[in-house]
Amino acid sequence: DNIGMAPKRIFIKLPKKYMAGLSLYYSLDHGLFITGLNPNVSESHLATYFTEWGCITMCKIRNSSSSSKDKLAYVRFSKEDEANQADWAGPHFIFGEECKVIRVVSPKINQESGRLEKQALRMRLTANPVHS
Repeated sequence: DNIGMAPKRIFIKLPKKYMAGLSLYYSLDHGLFITGLNPNVSESHLATYFTEWGCITMCKIRNSSSSSKDKLAYVRFSKEDEANQADWAGPHFIFGEECKVIRVVSPKINQESGRLEKQALRMRLTANPVHS
């Protein structure tokens, strides 16, 4: 049982045309997953760079599991359109390095909304059963 453990955030890359369908079942955060970062870039540098396209609500940099020198980042925007604009504005050169930017969505992590979303999904499935 995972009582007391924080839920893990998942990042989903999918074509834009499917995001609307996913948003029927989950409240989504919209952001960018960034690789190929300069080793000297900080979270504040990255957040400052991306504020050109909107309000940054989270910016996290982690070391890659494959190499301690490679960094990965997630930048979350307050609105879907802001994340789209930042994605479309590429290529992105940050601290002299061209970075790979991947547009992602992530179901919001919130204990209460998670419970409500599961309840809503159960209700939809009961109202519209899937037949094989």
